[in-house]
Amino acid sequence: MTYDQLMAVGTARLQDAGIVNARLESRWLLAHVSGCQHSELISRGPDKVAEQTISAFQERISRRADREPIQHILGTTEFYGLEFLSDARALIPRPDSEIVVEIALERISRERPVFIADLGTGSGCLLAALLANRPMAKGEGIEASEAAAALARENLMRLGLTDRSDVHPGSWASWQKWAEADLIISNPPYIASAEIEGLMPEVREHDPMSALDGGPDGLDAYREITELAARGMQPGAWLVFEIGFDQKQTVTALLKDAGFVEITCRKDLGGNDRAIAARRPIV
Repeated sequence: MTYDQLMAVGTARLQDAGIVNARLESRWLLAHVSGCQHSELISRGPDKVAEQTISAFQERISRRADREPIQHILGTTEFYGLEFLSDARALIPRPDSEIVVEIALERISRERPVFIADLGTGSGCLLAALLANRPMAKGEGIEASEAAAALARENLMRLGLTDRSDVHPGSWASWQKWAEADLIISNPPYIASAEIEGLMPEVREHDPMSALDGGPDGLDAYREITELAARGMQPGAWLVFEIGFDQKQTVTALLKDAGFVEITCRKDLGGNDRAIAARRPIV
């Protein structure tokens, strides 16, 4: 079997499974198992494929057809220009979250040291992206899941950021540095419990439930974090949330009621409300 034939077989299998970008994902998986660059697959199209490569490719195509996320199969994914390990221990870093990084970067200085905290850090992608773009910053990820905390540490180490970062293994309620942070960022669980069953199988069956389920209305984490932040953050510090597409008004109201000011919302590339930034007022 040639590379072209093998990729055609993989594409057909993924199309039958309802994968939207079947050809692209088939190419990614073939490049992964063959050790080729994507461009090489074109020139090697008529070449015969080793049986070991065929077997490895078919195994990964089967996993993807069963709706395992391709990021888990490949083992890594890109976020904000950085490569992150990705597996079932934490949410997959997704492009929509890059706007949350953007709105946060706009609120922290390049010229002076700042301290950043990432509540529910998961893979560590938000914290790492901020630190990579603010060389004078230090940061801490707060993560209640031991497995996710371990993944965050692995990613921070791979990216050479361990000298400016730490991971606190515990809940944000038990964290003691609220008053030290210049900026607190969080992508908390925000899916309403009743909506979990309707999520895509890649999310519903492979992302940690604790990172998805936001309670009956999806707002449990926002209420808790906003209350803790209103009591504990230093005046002038920023709080940045990722939100669900329909949560702008409710999260904004929570922040206003807690006394936060300069509240701004930003849309993602799909045109959905995705990030909210708010400031604790300077007394």
